[in-house]
Amino acid sequence: MYLGALELDVLMGDVRSLAEKRSMMEPVLGDLHKLGVSAAETGERERIRRSLLGVAAAGTDVDLLHDKLDECERHVAERHDLELLAVRRRIFGPED
Repeated sequence: MYLGALELDVLMGDVRSLAEKRSMMEPVLGDLHKLGVSAAETGERERIRRSLLGVAAAGTDVDLLHDKLDECERHVAERHDLELLAVRRRIFGPED
């Protein structure tokens, strides 16, 4: 079994409050869940225009796992209301 983790550092556009930030992040996380992964806001929770999104997935084929994480990264990168600043990826396998 392989586990994949993705951390996405994003900058939001015209956001003026934490409540507005949360309402902007909800559909992003919902869309990621529809892709079959676990996703949550994992950092920068108190900064209004920044967020760290954590994505995790498990699978038996490492290539399919990479494809799934690529799909999640593309989904966030293609959003017009977010700027993807950085991406960190880790894959854990049977040897780890």
